[in-house]
Amino acid sequence: MAENINASYKSAGVDTEKGQEFVKRIKENVATTHSKNVLGGLGGFAACYDVSFLKEYRQPILLSGTDGVGTKLEIARLLDKHDTIGIDLVAMCVNDILVNGGKSLFFQDYIACGKLNVQKMEQIVSGIVEGCKQADCSLVGGETAEHPGVMREDEYDLAGFVVGVVEKDQMIDGSGIQLGDRIIGLKSSGLHSNGFSLIRKLLLVDGKLPSSGIEFIQNHVFVPTRIYVKSILALLENHKVKGMVHITGGGYHENIPRVLPKGMGAKIVTNRIPVLEVYSKLQKDYKLDKEDMYSTFNMGVGFVLVVADKDMDSIIQALNGLGEDAFHLGDVTDSGKIQIA
Repeated sequence: MAENINASYKSAGVDTEKGQEFVKRIKENVATTHSKNVLGGLGGFAACYDVSFLKEYRQPILLSGTDGVGTKLEIARLLDKHDTIGIDLVAMCVNDILVNGGKSLFFQDYIACGKLNVQKMEQIVSGIVEGCKQADCSLVGGETAEHPGVMREDEYDLAGFVVGVVEKDQMIDGSGIQLGDRIIGLKSSGLHSNGFSLIRKLLLVDGKLPSSGIEFIQNHVFVPTRIYVKSILALLENHKVKGMVHITGGGYHENIPRVLPKGMGAKIVTNRIPVLEVYSKLQKDYKLDKEDMYSTFNMGVGFVLVVADKDMDSIIQALNGLGEDAFHLGDVTDSGKIQIA
């Protein structure tokens, strides 16, 4: 005869009451991101978003993107700092659909954790809320799942999903890029959310924070990703841009070719990039190869625009007026490759 086991969901490691408490605690904060198009509140089976405004578009194209923040999460765990990692999550998604000229409409998140820590989860969501505000995007819902026995109690993972819209004849796809066009770089806030597998290998000691260097990690490594949405959308109201690139994993060599027509290349002039301490220190301390660094990190440039030569100066001036640090980064070539000069 089988043994009678007195079991419950809670005894198995999932506390549904704590989950309900978490939703109650974040509802008011999440609601601060809602536009008039959000119907209902947080906690329903589905998020509802009124898209009747799309009738104002001639040919509305919906854009979607999904992403995470990679192993930057491990740095958050070690620092026990969780209030900005949500900004990274939103940034990785909204900056991606911005490349096509898309306006972000609504965002959803997924949080998996070993054990639900309400205070920690509340901090994470506060970062997501801040990111959505920076992107002028509504946080309409999400899912928080406990995975006891699968993840460590203090471990969590994040994923985000965004939906946006752009007028079809205003989509930016790089198809009009030609030889001699100029490349404009926008300064990054730091590493953003890429290259952290290498960062952890270099900076952590046996997987732990070093006894020295924590201040550098806090102030230069763990800086949240910059969100470029508001400045770029404002720019596009009055200026023509041929192509845009979000510099993420794979650095320059992987991301810039994604917007260039077949056979086109780019020459990047690195001495024009503002020097960030995080990169100068990494290169100096660990003797990293320059080409490898530009194939891994953003190296101080988080977003790139490709424009006609005649438009470059006015666009740089406009971007700087919108609060960005914009500069002439390089030029489009017919080399078929990315040259780091």
